[in-house]
Amino acid sequence: MTGIIARRRLGAHGLEVSALGLGFMSFVRSADDDEQKLATALVNEAIDAGITFFDTADVYGPDVSETLLGRAIAGRRDDLVIATKFGNARDRDTNPNARGVDGRPEYVRAAVEGSLRRLGIDHIDLYYQHRVDPAVPIEETVGALGELVQAGKVRYIGLSEPGPRTLRRAHATHPVTAIQNEWSVFSRDIEAETLPIARELGIGIVPYSPLGRGWLTGRVRSRADLQGRRLAHPRFAEEVFDANRALADEVAAIATEVGALPSQVALAWVLSRGEDVVPIPGTRHAEYLRENVGALGIALAPEQAERLTGIAGRVRGERALRPAAIGVEAPPLTGALS
Repeated sequence: MTGIIARRRLGAHGLEVSALGLGFMSFVRSADDDEQKLATALVNEAIDAGITFFDTADVYGPDVSETLLGRAIAGRRDDLVIATKFGNARDRDTNPNARGVDGRPEYVRAAVEGSLRRLGIDHIDLYYQHRVDPAVPIEETVGALGELVQAGKVRYIGLSEPGPRTLRRAHATHPVTAIQNEWSVFSRDIEAETLPIARELGIGIVPYSPLGRGWLTGRVRSRADLQGRRLAHPRFAEEVFDANRALADEVAAIATEVGALPSQVALAWVLSRGEDVVPIPGTRHAEYLRENVGALGIALAPEQAERLTGIAGRVRGERALRPAAIGVEAPPLTGALS
């Protein structure tokens, strides 16, 4: 599979990426040889297809996803845009399974060094705060990110799932290039407040989970098809499963009309939301990667797009395992920056 994918611009400062990215969250099992072969083959196929935008995070694994991606891009890094995230810290000394959100400047400075080392690169193209720290003023966190830009360790900065007021404050401290929020036929929360602010400020949008964590692929028919974290996800719970499957079937029906796969129609809807939108569906499988790239050639009729747009309001269950971490507003800045 070879080709050139159209480019889109994230933010107002010149960062161009392929119109579709590849999320690397599913590569978390280990960094052994078998996983590395799988990761490298997938990355090579993505690059050959024209994908230039790869997204990971230090907490995926933890550390595993960055390590695998870094090895996979070796020798092909120059034309790529590598994004990673920090802030979902683990207290490895006292509790290896503990998670916390850390936006302190000293943590930012330490976290970037670990990501650079694991990725094997000398700069990160787009560095996100993974979740807003409710105990640290965003001006302090973003101030530290701005220092990393000045030092050449980071090119552009972003925020994942910020509160709308926090997004404004962050951008006033240092230009924010992109926000990473969930956005799909099943999840449209971003459209209420965050999206208008992002567009007012010239900030790009990178939707994660654009396939509804698998619901919109049409491949989930029973809870036996699930494993790992999805078994605990509110939208796959037994009491809502059949209702949400019926909505996924509506997407599949539209896909039949279009002559495409459900995943392609779902991605086409996200891509149609604007030229400042670059979804990052994740996969471990070359077959699904090819399906996702195929979405770029699909045009939805206005009536079909409208039917898809109306589905989200009927989805049952919270969209996140930890809803309290979504849309957090940072505390006010009360003193000098740290």
